[in-house]
Amino acid sequence: MQKKEDDPKLKKIVDAADSLSLGISMVVAVLIGVGIGIGLQKLTGAWWTLWIGVFIGIGAAILNIYKAYAKQKKSLDELANDPRYTYKNRQNSNYDDEDEDDKY
Repeated sequence: MQKKEDDPKLKKIVDAADSLSLGISMVVAVLIGVGIGIGLQKLTGAWWTLWIGVFIGIGAAILNIYKAYAKQKKSLDELANDPRYTYKNRQNSNYDDEDEDDKY
């Protein structure tokens, strides 16, 4: 476990920028895809090649979302194995079953 003093001073700012960068990367991916589509359209002269670039951009944006999801899931799975956050069994605790029957 790291102590509070060992944490980087700018950790909150870095985490916020990481979250913000997901939204920015989605927009940039779509814009780059549209740029690719416009370039293909000018090269080939076919109007439908613009849509190829749009789909490439949307695919890249979805891939960015998936990567962020996988990263977040990995960090949450690490917390799930942390003994501080495990669920305590009723059998191991001082839980009185008779009190529960009286409630209903």
